[in-house]
Amino acid sequence: MYPVIDKSSFGSITVDGVHYDHDIIITLEGKVKKRKKKLSKAVYGTSHTISLDEAEYVYQKGADGIIIGSGQYGVAELSREASGFLKQKQCKVHLLPTPDALREWNRAEGKWIALFHITC
Repeated sequence: MYPVIDKSSFGSITVDGVHYDHDIIITLEGKVKKRKKKLSKAVYGTSHTISLDEAEYVYQKGADGIIIGSGQYGVAELSREASGFLKQKQCKVHLLPTPDALREWNRAEGKWIALFHITC
């Protein structure tokens, strides 16, 4: 059901053979969408801290969890508010550097959503 992530490098990610040069999210339905970084930038001035607004946008009812690729070097993080929101929704969080997160995604079972930061 899920799309397969073929590879990532600094500034790019390839999903089911399609190359993206921007951060992405993957929905429960397996749709790949551009990440709305402005939701976090508006609060923190950076997309390296994932805001409550962005967590609410990405979250989907029924998800077992979310896999977050925190960048090639693991720089991105969840804000305390975003973490609390996901915990309240009983949504597991796997926050890993993007190369590790894509491997986690490819072997995940169940209903997962994802957010992949592809730089830093």
